[in-house]
Amino acid sequence: MKATISSAFSRSLTSVVRRNALRWWHGLPRRWTQRAAIVHYFHQDDDPYSDLLAAVLPKLQERYHIDLRCHRVAPPDDASAPDRERLREWSVRDAAALQIAYQLKPDPYAIGRLPWYTRDPQVGAILRQRLGHYLGATIYFEGEWYWGIDRLHYLEQRLQSEGLAQYPIDTLLIEPQALRFAQIDRPSSTRPTLEFFCSLRSPYTYLAIERTRRLAEHYGADLQLRFVLPMVMRGLPVGFAKRKYILLDTKREAQRLDLPFGNVVDPVGKPVEDGLAILHRAIARGVGTEFLSSFLSAAFAEGIDTHRPQALRQIALRSGLPSVDLEDALNDPAWRTMATVNREALLVSGLWGVPSFRVVGYPSVWGQDRLWMIERDLLTATRA
Repeated sequence: MKATISSAFSRSLTSVVRRNALRWWHGLPRRWTQRAAIVHYFHQDDDPYSDLLAAVLPKLQERYHIDLRCHRVAPPDDASAPDRERLREWSVRDAAALQIAYQLKPDPYAIGRLPWYTRDPQVGAILRQRLGHYLGATIYFEGEWYWGIDRLHYLEQRLQSEGLAQYPIDTLLIEPQALRFAQIDRPSSTRPTLEFFCSLRSPYTYLAIERTRRLAEHYGADLQLRFVLPMVMRGLPVGFAKRKYILLDTKREAQRLDLPFGNVVDPVGKPVEDGLAILHRAIARGVGTEFLSSFLSAAFAEGIDTHRPQALRQIALRSGLPSVDLEDALNDPAWRTMATVNREALLVSGLWGVPSFRVVGYPSVWGQDRLWMIERDLLTATRA
């Protein structure tokens, strides 16, 4: 019954029909009164992502008939930022890479030109919470949220679909970064090693697994799966607003990547533990990537209840793991030691969440939407 309810809820929450209906409903007052479209922007002063987004907002105003309302907000609470120091260090490094990738010029006066409606960060944080989010560098428009500069294209596409463009527009301010799968003329004689820190409860890991496998194959890298327990099973809280945003964001990313997503049965608890035990064995048998992909597809796209032992068996068998290995794997506690080793390695690398990646010898990277950074490092490594 619990699995049935979970699956039905996730299908409803991520339904395109529901999304379109909510867009129509939220836009009804604007269309009825013919007023400008209100776009709320939430800025955190010490957040590098906020600085990036603030720099392009004046251009967004020029392009669309919008009433931009900017609000300063306080930093997220501990539940939303469980490892604040590592988050800060990663944000600075990641934002610097994004600035280069998108060829953005720093504009120290951009923030001063924005139309500020809320200057008190505590007041802004109350409005942000009421509307349903928890981070800075976020934009809210008629029921939907967009975090960071690399989700701005979703907002632009929606504004265009609503007929709010000031003039004909055939480009986006920020185009999503695409994988290149470049030809290597003189590959290195040494295979690079690509570490993939993953979890069985992470929808973003589901989005990343096949592209990560393809990158490793294309660039001749040795792909090493380094599984960790989910954050909630490591004592780190994940609030409802965060879970909801992750599901909805994963849905639109899955659509962009042409992947099925939304028929979800949460594998938290024993299914994750049993799954990691089997994954540990599958890695030793050379079919770790196949099992990881099979499990994540079952949990996030197929609505398979991994709490049922028979379902877990089917997931393992279709990944190529012999049935004789299953009982031995489930009775072998060695996966727990490996999960702890992997978690410590992840923390030492400067990150704490999944999916995270590292080409050995290069800095670690967090997020399925940062695989283009990993491809850059693989290119450098294979040409070395």
